[in-house]
Amino acid sequence: MTTAVADDLPLRRTALAVREHVLRIGAGPIGTHVGGALSATDILVALYREVLRVRPEEPRWPGRDHFILSKGHASAALYATLAECGFFPVDELDTYGRIDGRLMAHPTPAVPGVEFATGSLGHGLALGAGLALAALRAGRENRVFVLMGDGELQEGTVWEAAMAAAHYRLDNLTAVVDRNRLQISGSTEDRMRLEPLADKWRAFGWCVSEVDGHSFDQLVPALETRSAGPTVLIADTVKGQGVRHLQHRKQSHFAKLGAAAYERALGALRAVA
Repeated sequence: MTTAVADDLPLRRTALAVREHVLRIGAGPIGTHVGGALSATDILVALYREVLRVRPEEPRWPGRDHFILSKGHASAALYATLAECGFFPVDELDTYGRIDGRLMAHPTPAVPGVEFATGSLGHGLALGAGLALAALRAGRENRVFVLMGDGELQEGTVWEAAMAAAHYRLDNLTAVVDRNRLQISGSTEDRMRLEPLADKWRAFGWCVSEVDGHSFDQLVPALETRSAGPTVLIADTVKGQGVRHLQHRKQSHFAKLGAAAYERALGALRAVA
């Protein structure tokens, strides 16, 4: 496995900026899925700053690695990361959800850097498996990364795709599970138990890595590693990460922050940065 990040300060600064953008979007006219966007932020920053081969100035570059945000409701974090990485101007984040803009509440390919329209949960891994299989059969070096929510794993299509990926030995496919243990209606384990989750993936023929989803020292090497078959990272995360009073709360799943709530959340975020 690749060594840990030598200096994660630039990554932490980008992650702070992304989280600030998420809160600002959450304070906008339509609100956003704040909790899951904050839990996924460090994963997205690790991917786009350290791992993915992409060209922001040429989003459809044929040699790029592909990223699919299967948990499309976390679009605010993806858009903020793309903007911070130069795919489009940061000022465009202020158009989130506007009918005359392209930053819809769920990602669409109209946005530079977005591969597929996502958010109907359970489909991202199948899309990723198809891209990975096509790349292998064409002899291309493109890797494919798919970020899923843990509640999403209750969808049967996820496990159909997992079975196919192992069957075709898709060593260029990496899935990441944002394991914050909360879905819109409460605890994943109360609604539909997932554990023992790592054993389930291993039983489907996947290489499994369990990491701290907020540690760049763990995320970057694990994401860079390419195994003999498809790989899944189970990233232990916190819903609402970075804003103490939003953490571990199902109420943070979606929020439309008023002015006072926004200022309180922004202050809490910067206090621990």
